Amino acid sequence: MNETILYHRNREYIPRIAAVHDMCGYGKCSLTAAIPILSAAGCDVCPVPTALFSAHTKFPVFTMTDTTDMLEGYLDAWQKEGVDLDGVYSGFLGAPEQVAVIQRLYREYPNALRLVDPVMGDNGEMYPTYTAELCEAMGALADGADILMPNLTEASILTGTAYAGADLDDAQVNDLLQALLDLGARNVVLKGIDRNDGRIRNFVANAQAGVDAKEEIVNEKLPFMCHGTGDAFASALIGVVMAGLDLAAACRIASVFVCNAMLSTRHQPDYENRGVSFELCLGELTNLVD
Repeated sequence: MNETILYHRNREYIPRIAAVHDMCGYGKCSLTAAIPILSAAGCDVCPVPTALFSAHTKFPVFTMTDTTDMLEGYLDAWQKEGVDLDGVYSGFLGAPEQVAVIQRLYREYPNALRLVDPVMGDNGEMYPTYTAELCEAMGALADGADILMPNLTEASILTGTAYAGADLDDAQVNDLLQALLDLGARNVVLKGIDRNDGRIRNFVANAQAGVDAKEEIVNEKLPFMCHGTGDAFASALIGVVMAGLDLAAACRIASVFVCNAMLSTRHQPDYENRGVSFELCLGELTNLVD
């Protein structure tokens, strides 16, 4: 696979990213991950909150406030102020109508990178606030995405294929990557292949080079889980891309960042619920733009 560099960084310029994601009060994920991680990578993060949660949805009790009704006026104000953007990073959505809000950003900022983490579910199940209608609407964001970053559950939803679990062989990976590229994505990062050999694999594919030129990124699988690793990975990957590195390098660096953050999390109380503790690892990203 040829180097895929999506952003050429001027070291004196701070790129601005709209982060279209939910805000979660407890359990670090979504905007509470995206803002500090992208900031550490030298980006100016402008949040567009798609929902407000008291805590993430793995907790048995949480509140959710849908922000759809405020978003058009929110973006109108940006237009009046002349806000400019270098990237639009979308993640968790609160309602199907919010896809149109992201598409508005695409129209108004045609030169901004389209960075899509199609947050819908994991381990073969949709998140509890998601519906089939919302998942179908989310699929529209794949077409034209500069980077599409699904996990295996999200990839199966987007492509309309049965979830086959995490243990995919190379032929299955190729088929899934090709199906995602066929949706119109320019680059795909497919996350979370687990072949039960103590390692986790992510795959990077480019529409121009094709799936046969895909790159495989392999990391140790840690013997425990943390909530929010997907958001941390996507935010770190985007931060590295905006630092001017190629996409495969961004995937490698983001994978190591998340692994180190998980190791840090293991020392914290209630680590399985609190969200991944990335704070002590942020210097790994800042060093890329020093």
